[in-house]
Amino acid sequence: MRLDRRTLDQIDSPITSAYQLLDLRESDGNLLDLAQAAPPYPPAPVVTEHVTRVARSADGAGYTEVPGLPRLRRAVAAELSRDYRGRIEPDNVVVTAGCNQAFSLVASTLAGPGDEVVLPLPYYFNHDMWLRLTGITPVHLERGPDLVPRAADAARLITPRTRAIVLVSPDNPSGVTVDPDGIAEFAALARRYDLALVLDETYRSFRDSAEPAHRLFADPDWDRTVVSLHSFSKDLAIPGYRVGAVVGSPALNREVCKLLDCVATCAPRIGQEAAWAGLTHAAQWRAERAADIAARRTAFAAAMADRPGGFELLSCGGFFAWLRHPFTGRPTEDVVRELVVKHDTLVMPGTGFLGADRGTLRVSVSNIERAQIPAFVGHLRDAGQ
Repeated sequence: MRLDRRTLDQIDSPITSAYQLLDLRESDGNLLDLAQAAPPYPPAPVVTEHVTRVARSADGAGYTEVPGLPRLRRAVAAELSRDYRGRIEPDNVVVTAGCNQAFSLVASTLAGPGDEVVLPLPYYFNHDMWLRLTGITPVHLERGPDLVPRAADAARLITPRTRAIVLVSPDNPSGVTVDPDGIAEFAALARRYDLALVLDETYRSFRDSAEPAHRLFADPDWDRTVVSLHSFSKDLAIPGYRVGAVVGSPALNREVCKLLDCVATCAPRIGQEAAWAGLTHAAQWRAERAADIAARRTAFAAAMADRPGGFELLSCGGFFAWLRHPFTGRPTEDVVRELVVKHDTLVMPGTGFLGADRGTLRVSVSNIERAQIPAFVGHLRDAGQ
């Protein structure tokens, strides 16, 4: 058989490539796995108990409505309306099998082959991959020295083919958060050119502020421009349940549901039930977990302050830190390989988020216990000698 050239020409998953390096390890020592970000704790007991009850029920394995369980959609709408001091209705919510699927469905609803979508650089690799796989051209927006993307720079990239601007905040991979004023400027830019502003808010619960991430939902006409994407994987520690959400206009969501019906029929019921239980009954547990991740970030940033081994912390937020290694002219893939083979530390090369080598690494600080940070710093010092 013949395979499609567009898929063949796409990169393999950077996550898969990173974990293949484990086969090269020279020791059986304890591995510091800081590659794929995952909650370092199990779901809240109330979530596990609810899922157990559902699994034993007569309809626990059945389909749901294509846009999702009505009570989950109501819960998502209610929480976002409260947290953002705006107005979101259940009809604005479509439940998906994770936020990656949410992005893919939205991108394919907004754009087609030959169209363009603006992505800040570094980008989340699955966003760039999906656009290329569907014939959409990613147009990369260079960030400033503080790694914060700016609307004024994005304005210079807009062409008649542009269909959307994508922001991830807090960012994956850099951890950088765009403040409410910055997000408002992107929304104004999108509105001016009749574009969609697609906000991936997977890490919204892991910001260093209790204030709303943005003010866009307070605008009665928000859904003419804004599409907000959400994940419950990190927030509720249920990554394997695969549940996320699209928050957008009913008109957009009708088209999203056409695609969702084709690729999944509906998001897995068990994941939807888990998300409902977490959103409605685990508020204190979620706050405590977010505080734990914040403490890990703070300890990590403090430990990196003196650039151990010459490794420089460029930014840190959400679940991630973005580092620059000290080996000028040395391929970053080689640096990552040595870290895992010689120093029992697995991180992600920045090349997977850039399409080029700028000497950067992504570290999932969510994965590291505070007691493990001195060992990580020691590994960097050893690697930098």
